[in-house]
Amino acid sequence: MNTFTMAFTIPEQLSRDITRSTFYWTPNTAGSFASPVGPSLSQFGPVRSANADLVRLAALVYAADRSVTRRANGSSWSQRRFQLHVPVTDPDLWQASQAHWEALLGFLSGDAWSLAFHRARLPAEPAVAYRYAGVQRVVLLSGGADSAVGALLSQHELGQRRQLLFSHVGATNLAPRQRDVADRIAALTGGRDLPHQQIRFSRKAAQPDGHRFPDERSTRTRSLLFLALGLAMASIEQVELRIPENGFASLNLPLGADQRGSVSTRTTHPYFVHELSRLATAAGAHAPISNPLSDMTKGEMFTRVSDLIGAKTASEFLSATHSCGHTGHRSLGYPVLSHCGVCFGCLLRRASFRASQLTDQTSYLNTTNDPRLTAYLRDKSVEASLRGFLGRGLRSADLLSLTLPNQYPLADAKSLIERGMRELENIPR
Repeated sequence: MNTFTMAFTIPEQLSRDITRSTFYWTPNTAGSFASPVGPSLSQFGPVRSANADLVRLAALVYAADRSVTRRANGSSWSQRRFQLHVPVTDPDLWQASQAHWEALLGFLSGDAWSLAFHRARLPAEPAVAYRYAGVQRVVLLSGGADSAVGALLSQHELGQRRQLLFSHVGATNLAPRQRDVADRIAALTGGRDLPHQQIRFSRKAAQPDGHRFPDERSTRTRSLLFLALGLAMASIEQVELRIPENGFASLNLPLGADQRGSVSTRTTHPYFVHELSRLATAAGAHAPISNPLSDMTKGEMFTRVSDLIGAKTASEFLSATHSCGHTGHRSLGYPVLSHCGVCFGCLLRRASFRASQLTDQTSYLNTTNDPRLTAYLRDKSVEASLRGFLGRGLRSADLLSLTLPNQYPLADAKSLIERGMRELENIPR
């Protein structure tokens, strides 16, 4: 069992056992996290206390996930066991749903989680004036095509009213891409003031005493932290949080017996979104979450953008986004934001451009004539699994594996998947 907790002050003497099991989140940057905000999130503004609790839970989950390596890579991931001691404002509210939180985290990461909640004794933090008064909603902007489409459509829907784009910066090299996408959305919606908040929040490589953490790179739980931070911002104005993602990818359909639904994050899965909102609300947090693209394929989303701003502009806008989750090609001398062209995100992107009849201006590494890339791309590629899945077709067992919430009709999921599969059949070879 891997046991972790969170503390808010760093003791004068740190033993190795303590630094292996305690993450320090201090009001300054001296602790275990690289973060511009302290554990009360006062630098954001008047965040609801239960939403700050949710962020601390998500930060602890993320840090633990990063700090325990798996015994295997790819789809054959080993299941790890975690025990977390979580500091919250009202432990009784959180403890009442303990088993449900544990199950939800297991659904997200594939691991076994055990949670215990205790009362937080938070250090004083300076209050900062809230800068985004009057925003009508908060929209998560990752820099990917789906979030860009969702943010663009949302601002068109709002007209003269404002939304807040919120970005979590995991890798610093993605920050300029997020800003570029936000600027493009502002220009495409009349050049109006479009506030964009970026936050860099990550677990550091080492503790204050120099003890270095193990570094697990899969981090399925990072997007839970993104959601929790977004809800914290939304709690200030009591507005909705939108997390745009195409419905086909959100369903996380396994491509084969060896994939187990691991081709993309489960953070936008309808069950996860519904349960997170329900459990967080029960704990006193502000948690209205929606995915406005949940009934659309990625190709249908691209078509919607093309209809709205024109094919040429849509091609430029969508090509400026980033869909690839891999960064290892930088060791071969290629820019870290290059697209590999063969992971699930890239394959879905390529198929969606073709389905919407838009010119894909993205450069993909798999079209580069460089023999050094061969082994790297072979390791990253899911193309064989994807084509095998398309060849055998959708089965009843696939639909039964989806873990849909009660309010999501199975017939709707079937129709969405079949439309997505038709798009993927057109992946350029």
